[in-house]
Amino acid sequence: MASSSGTSSGSSTLPNSGSEEDLQLMMDQRKRKRMISNRESARRSRMRKQKHLDDLAVQVGQLRNENHQIVTSVNLTTQRYLAVESENSVLRAQLNELNNRLDSLNEIINFLNVSNGVFEPLDDNNNNNNNNYFNPLNMAYLNQPIMASADMMHY
Repeated sequence: MASSSGTSSGSSTLPNSGSEEDLQLMMDQRKRKRMISNRESARRSRMRKQKHLDDLAVQVGQLRNENHQIVTSVNLTTQRYLAVESENSVLRAQLNELNNRLDSLNEIINFLNVSNGVFEPLDDNNNNNNNNYFNPLNMAYLNQPIMASADMMHY
């Protein structure tokens, strides 16, 4: 660079040029050290970046596996739900059918009770009154309606 004296003479340039060469050598060494340091820093940065990308790739694989398991679980749960819903629908239809049968049987019992005089007042002049006691349709258990509950629907 420039000499410290500010004037350039032939005799003073030789010692100055030596120090300038030393200064230039020192600057070149610093420059080389900075270049080496920068290259090493860039290499470490690339390695960190590559490690980060590798970690992300592993995480992507794990998340894909987890997602696949969740989708499989949801599909199985949906299938089970649909099966239970279908079974529930069948059981509701069976319950309705059994309730209709029960209503029909209760109507038949009521009709038989009314037509056999179970609820009619007894007539002392009628000889059939004694037969009413032995008539199986007049038994007390037949006068009760048939009851059913959901507990009885188990197969």
